[in-house]
Amino acid sequence: MTDTTKPLSGKTALVTGASRGIGAATAIALAGAGAHVILVARKVKALEAVEDTIHGLGGTSTIAPVDLTEPDAVTRLAAAIGGRWPTLDIMVLAAAYLPELTPASQMEPKQFNQALLTNVVATQALLAGFDPLLRRAEAGRIIGLTSSVGSNPRPYWGGYSATKAAFENLLATYAAEVERLSPLRVAIVDPGATRTEMRARAYPGENPETVKPPEVVAERLVALLAEGFETLHRERID
Repeated sequence: MTDTTKPLSGKTALVTGASRGIGAATAIALAGAGAHVILVARKVKALEAVEDTIHGLGGTSTIAPVDLTEPDAVTRLAAAIGGRWPTLDIMVLAAAYLPELTPASQMEPKQFNQALLTNVVATQALLAGFDPLLRRAEAGRIIGLTSSVGSNPRPYWGGYSATKAAFENLLATYAAEVERLSPLRVAIVDPGATRTEMRARAYPGENPETVKPPEVVAERLVALLAEGFETLHRERID
């Protein structure tokens, strides 16, 4: 009988961008719902802080300090996780890079390249690396966090919006490819205005108290995973 207070008991989840913001809040919420959470991000101390919170609340987690943009980093990560767990039930793609907001004609090449690597190239690598583990799960689930600018371009957001459009396209393509071959399902979720470090960089004059905290998004994502969804699910959290 399923524990309604721990609907994800026995599940293994991987969260990228788990060291802060929506990624960290989602990792904590997933652990609270019973999942064992693999925390992926670059900064070890920040990951350890999230893990301490999870353990303090009675949950379980494993930290995986990885720079997803490094060559073969995702391949090594997938091999390590595959050697320890037979399946991966949940993958939440929360890692993202926001380049400086600037006219499309004046984008700084290094920043645009970093956005492409983080938001697009790493996403494809994660899909490729974890596809076998996700397909072996009883009902594998992927949630990719996007932005409204991915489908509705906005002046000065070209670097981010172009990469998020590609991110969405990759996930939608993958969802269509696996839909009839396995119970694996994909959702694309726009968290909407949320109180994060990235939001503060984009809107430096905004009062952070006027937008919702990341815990609101995390709560919705866990509910979505617990109730199940059809490919390709899309929603915005207002």
